[in-house]
Amino acid sequence: MIKGISILRRAEEKAVYERLSSFFSAIGFAPGAGWKDAVSTGASFLAPLGNLEFVHGKFPSVADVMFEVTSLDQAYQAAERWLRANGGDAAVKRLGEPTDSDWKARLFTVEPEPGFAFTFWAWTDPLRGKPIAMEGDLSAEGMKFAIVVARWNAVITDRLLEGALDALLRSGAKRNDIQIVRVPGAWEVPAAATTIAEQKKVDAIVTLGCLIRGETAHYEAIYNEVSRGIGQSQQDTGIPHGFGVLTCETLEQALNRAGIKAGNKGFEAASAAIEMVSVKRKIAEGGQA
Repeated sequence: MIKGISILRRAEEKAVYERLSSFFSAIGFAPGAGWKDAVSTGASFLAPLGNLEFVHGKFPSVADVMFEVTSLDQAYQAAERWLRANGGDAAVKRLGEPTDSDWKARLFTVEPEPGFAFTFWAWTDPLRGKPIAMEGDLSAEGMKFAIVVARWNAVITDRLLEGALDALLRSGAKRNDIQIVRVPGAWEVPAAATTIAEQKKVDAIVTLGCLIRGETAHYEAIYNEVSRGIGQSQQDTGIPHGFGVLTCETLEQALNRAGIKAGNKGFEAASAAIEMVSVKRKIAEGGQA
């Protein structure tokens, strides 16, 4: 099952690599985990949404990599400032003027480094596609998390835990800022989550477990109490809880929802937890989107 899309651009020279990293930081991207090993170094940058598009027919001249932004003017000004600070007037010539497209959008193309062109665009109609709303960002940098995971049905919950860690780490969380707590089964998840949340030492909790109807005669009674307990913990403490407790009819169905065919619900629960921490902070700061 597809989890994400990554676009890799090779920078042969270290100085070019460092300047590109600096540019994308200046333009406002959230940093990802990146990597560094014996043979290569990678800097990653995150966006809330990603997609792959194929185009046929009339279309404006744009770069292969396009970024949608909330304010084209702010992105343009940030790009211009960076170019001027890292190359002066000669570098600013690699910044194209914003132009209108025939699909009700404005866009500009910039080359922070020669040969590395990127197009930034924004809808001219702010209501295009969806209402204006405050949304959380998928950057976990500086956030602290706890993952409460049930040992029962470990063949499933271990996959959920792997997905949750993947989401947190690739979104910028540090491994030392992630606490993992294992409990016997899904029934015990709410109690552990509440205890952690009451300490107010983490920004969010990811709850993971698996209930399979065919293995548990009192399946519905357990699920109702588990979901109620997790929801109550979130309401009482104000700490966001990502809900990743599976309720399935069969083992095959559970495996599919743990990364085989239908995505990984642990990854989704962790992503929701990151976004809710971001939304909570924005609300606390006065509603700045």
